[in-house]
Amino acid sequence: MERQVLLAAVSYHIWLPGQRLWATPASPASPPFPPAMALVSINELPENILLEVFTHAPARQLLRCRLVCSLWRDLIDLMTLWKRKCLREGFINEDWDQPVADWKVFYFLCSLRRNLLRNPCAEEDLTSWQIDSNGGDKWKVESLPGDHGTDFPDSKVKKYFVTSFGLCLKSQLVDLKAEGYWEDLLDTFRPEIEVKDWFAARADCGCTYHIRVQLVSENYIVLASFEPPPVTIDQWNNAEWTEVSHTFSDYPSGVRHILFQHGGKDTQFWAGWYGPRVTNSSIIITPKMTRDRGPLHGSA
Repeated sequence: MERQVLLAAVSYHIWLPGQRLWATPASPASPPFPPAMALVSINELPENILLEVFTHAPARQLLRCRLVCSLWRDLIDLMTLWKRKCLREGFINEDWDQPVADWKVFYFLCSLRRNLLRNPCAEEDLTSWQIDSNGGDKWKVESLPGDHGTDFPDSKVKKYFVTSFGLCLKSQLVDLKAEGYWEDLLDTFRPEIEVKDWFAARADCGCTYHIRVQLVSENYIVLASFEPPPVTIDQWNNAEWTEVSHTFSDYPSGVRHILFQHGGKDTQFWAGWYGPRVTNSSIIITPKMTRDRGPLHGSA
């Protein structure tokens, strides 16, 4: 089928409904087309061929193409089309057996899925982070495992941020619309938002770790928040890395930003960098939807 579509793309100039498809030979050696095939409307193509063409078209363009005619609207709204696109993009495999409420929304959420925090593992020093508090000897970047530290569970992570004897906090404010998430997608389907962070203490020094994550409106009103009590680790600990995670679901509509803030300080008040170490932070909007309350018709 894909070969047929590619041959058709080489052999024809495709026009919108109401215009005609002028058949032209793929090469000078090709035999002439019969007179009855000289002019063809794209809507005269079999629906399965149109579906295959749409499978290869950019997804956001398809949402706009719904306005061309009722045939295109009906085909583009078929869940079969979006499941095919998910298969083609590798979002699912042929053995996928999990229920999907809306394949169109699922496709867009999969295509947008990534870590929305920049420089999460300190590879670019403190770039992309807003320093909210820089106490003691200030924030610093060190290489794993560090003095009196342990290796990170993921060998791809090579560095971490480390705090001092005064409170150190840093943050990022994620603009969801700038990251490609439009209002209808966020407000109607409210996909689950997974937040993760990793922290560890030095074995020879106690510390206190803080994290705060907030879902914020366009006007910076807090709509949902995750702020557990600070975690205090005693001196002479095992220095193991600990993951903290939270999933936002069924949150109010109107979320446009996500504020992520973390940090801490040591408990011995030692000069240098003996506070909690943090790395591999993430904010990921998943394809899992809180609710399915209506069709997805437009994009930003």
